[in-house]
Amino acid sequence: MPEKILIFEDEPSIRSVLCELLKDAGYEVRGVSNGVEGLAEYRRSRFDLILLDIMMPKLDGYGVCRAVREASDTPIIVLTALDDEEAQIKAFELQADDYITKPFSLKLVLMRIEAVLRRTTKGGERDGGIITYGEIRLEAENRQVYRGKEEIFLTRTEYELLKLFMENKNRVFTRDNLLNRVWGCDFFGDEKTVNIHIMNLRRKLGVSCIETIRGVGYRLAKN
Repeated sequence: MPEKILIFEDEPSIRSVLCELLKDAGYEVRGVSNGVEGLAEYRRSRFDLILLDIMMPKLDGYGVCRAVREASDTPIIVLTALDDEEAQIKAFELQADDYITKPFSLKLVLMRIEAVLRRTTKGGERDGGIITYGEIRLEAENRQVYRGKEEIFLTRTEYELLKLFMENKNRVFTRDNLLNRVWGCDFFGDEKTVNIHIMNLRRKLGVSCIETIRGVGYRLAKN
């Protein structure tokens, strides 16, 4: 069965172009014009990915993202005219998986969707083992992370970052390394994406376990 994508976009011309693009690419697509309508549609059916504008009537994209994350980990790609860092940080704090700014390349949008869906599929592959670092415990079998007895809820990207660091405790990763290993070599993002995810991961873990190597990248700090 084709993967189903829900598009939140209040501009009819952009919504129409995106729907046609994704239908031609083989996806099943539903387009909605506002956040309230979109959430109702989301709750009626199962979707494999959400393409989400921020500036929408009735309920903005931040509100939609918050509501979706309370119910599921369905991948969310934000597609918006807001290009400032504060808007991106807020979206990632609400656990969006990717962020694309308008105006956008249709080819880029399609490739980013494919990349996120590949990460989602990879995330469903269970591999056994428990990895520990101080009071942090990562259980690969069920993809859960704990600090002591408290479970820490991470996005797929945050989980893959942490797992990569914990499996390579003495290795320094450049931002390009991380983009290639976690996002994929066909990801057309920039280093700011890595920085924001590392910042959110540090905040959620609540411990200083990922250190910055100035001018190089990041590594798991020695404990």
